[in-house]
Amino acid sequence: MNKDYLKQVPLIAIIRGVKPSEVLAVTQAIYDGGIRCVEVPLNSPRAYESIKLIADKFGDKMLLGAGTVLSIDQVQKVKEAGGEIIVSPNVNSKVIKETKKLAMLSYPGIMTMSEAFMALEAGADALKLFPADSVGKSFIKASKAVLPKGTEIYAVGGVDLSNVKDWTEAGADGFGLGGSLYKPGKDLSQLAQDAQSFCLLVK
Repeated sequence: MNKDYLKQVPLIAIIRGVKPSEVLAVTQAIYDGGIRCVEVPLNSPRAYESIKLIADKFGDKMLLGAGTVLSIDQVQKVKEAGGEIIVSPNVNSKVIKETKKLAMLSYPGIMTMSEAFMALEAGADALKLFPADSVGKSFIKASKAVLPKGTEIYAVGGVDLSNVKDWTEAGADGFGLGGSLYKPGKDLSQLAQDAQSFCLLVK
């Protein structure tokens, strides 16, 4: 596992809805654009199969895992498929602890300070502010005044090319990119181009 990929380029590509038959081409386009972390949401078609395919081809040069992870059983299946990062929309201490027990990265979703501290206490590696556009940019600065120094907050939900700079200036450490980067059927050359544009804006 190499968390340095996110330190170099703090972007997680969320490829919700991707199919196993297209996942390698989609991941290649994202890789060509410069993003080095990919998340397959578990409500995508045959998600574990897609994770396994990515792991086999890109496992030595990308950080990959799953999103919308809600249970211990799902964490275990992602690990078996070759995933290394677990991203959730919520704070579930059992999911976080199982993730850390299996030596994986835990990025749970939070909306409040109480959830933030609960997630960190359970062992989360970073916090996913979700849905970020509903909570607002001011939350990040306010929360960092009381969270342990060095706590990373990734903004997810409503982040696009027009506002990613604003979020960075507000204190976001990184981003999860969903529909603003990938939607099923998107032209692969455009996907690579958009990935590159995001990379340029966060460097």
